[in-house]
Amino acid sequence: MKRMDRRALFASGAAAALLAATGVQAQIVPRSGGRLRAALSGASRNDGWDLAPNGLFMMAAQHTVFEALTEVAADGSLRGALATGWSGSDGGQTWAFDLRPGVMFHDGNPLRAQDAVTSLAPYVDGSVRADGTTRVVVRLVQAQADLPYVLSGVLIRPVDADARAQGVGTGLYRVQKFDAGRQFIGARVPDHYKSARAGWFDTVEFVSIPAQEVRAEALRAGLVDAADVSGADVLADDRAFMHLPDAARCQQIVHRDIGVPAEIGTRHALDDLRMAERWWRV
Repeated sequence: MKRMDRRALFASGAAAALLAATGVQAQIVPRSGGRLRAALSGASRNDGWDLAPNGLFMMAAQHTVFEALTEVAADGSLRGALATGWSGSDGGQTWAFDLRPGVMFHDGNPLRAQDAVTSLAPYVDGSVRADGTTRVVVRLVQAQADLPYVLSGVLIRPVDADARAQGVGTGLYRVQKFDAGRQFIGARVPDHYKSARAGWFDTVEFVSIPAQEVRAEALRAGLVDAADVSGADVLADDRAFMHLPDAARCQQIVHRDIGVPAEIGTRHALDDLRMAERWWRV
């Protein structure tokens, strides 16, 4: 066989095949634009932004609009979100979290420690106080070494009750339209601190479809891009769809027009409820 030099190999695209054959995948670069459309279960006409969500529809919407102090990556590692750093003392009974500077709520108000205090207090067995405007101190009744992980599930809302009720958050998407129990549309926030590394869609839309077979039909008809559909037998023979995280543990089915990371979160459905942040349109 004629020998091919390195430049010709890469120019011809053979390099991609060679990398794939050796188990090495070329880095996927997401692109911005388009809308993510998802059909989800669990919506209620009683859903609200200032209430704890009971179903997947509102859980996904709230995780699109709000953020937590910390976040768990798809590989299980912990990293900062609204907090840039944290430290424990007293054997894990006292924790201090430093807030990310310059973070703004969608109404233009800055994130302050008191917002975090108000949000965390109902979930903490102990006391929560503000140490200035950019530090939050948690004093637990009993030591808890994994508190930073636990707080990745507690979303931070503004201290103002009206702003909370309107869904004013700090996330990559702000509320553009909300019809409780039926539809949520979020619009990407410009100049977010996560811009250029997350939040690729221009808009995201979640619609409530209670019946799994109807959600599957919406996928099949091209009305939505993703749906929480369990069971790999649903649309199993259609090569246009991905079963995520895999066929054996299928939590959702996604059209191949949507790009997803090589590793997605499995602690919760929809890439740990962060599909709006992590996925993109191909």
